[in-house]
Amino acid sequence: MTEEYPLREETFRILGACFEVYNEMGCGFLEPVYQECLEIELELQNTPFVSQPVLDLEYKGTALKKNYQPDFICFGNVLIEIKAVSHLASEHQAQTLNYLNASGFEVALLVNFGHYPKLDYVRLVNQGRGKLRPSCDGLEKSKPLSKNQLNEAHKVDSS
Repeated sequence: MTEEYPLREETFRILGACFEVYNEMGCGFLEPVYQECLEIELELQNTPFVSQPVLDLEYKGTALKKNYQPDFICFGNVLIEIKAVSHLASEHQAQTLNYLNASGFEVALLVNFGHYPKLDYVRLVNQGRGKLRPSCDGLEKSKPLSKNQLNEAHKVDSS
């Protein structure tokens, strides 16, 4: 029986791009190298993404001056956090869960390019969805996709 979870096809596509980067580059580089490689690979695979969008945060309904930038948002609804460390620690997973909760997205991928001998990843699902939402203004300022393109990317391709 196949395992069911939200955004399965989207996460498979994203992970396919991550595996391609890992197969090409291996481990041992710093995170910004993998960030750039993954941007190129996602583009080559026609996977809709926004790289390092600025997302606003709130505390008890008040907008914070501080914001955060996930490494990627793909398909308009999957948060990607990348690492380049020898082993993922519980702190990495906790950080990604906080990002997931703060963004209001349903699914996140925590991907570690620093693990040897293979890519390491964790798929996380937000059980407490909707507490906070990302700022659309931050998404509009991101390079690869406009807000309209991001919304279109969320729609299922019928071709």
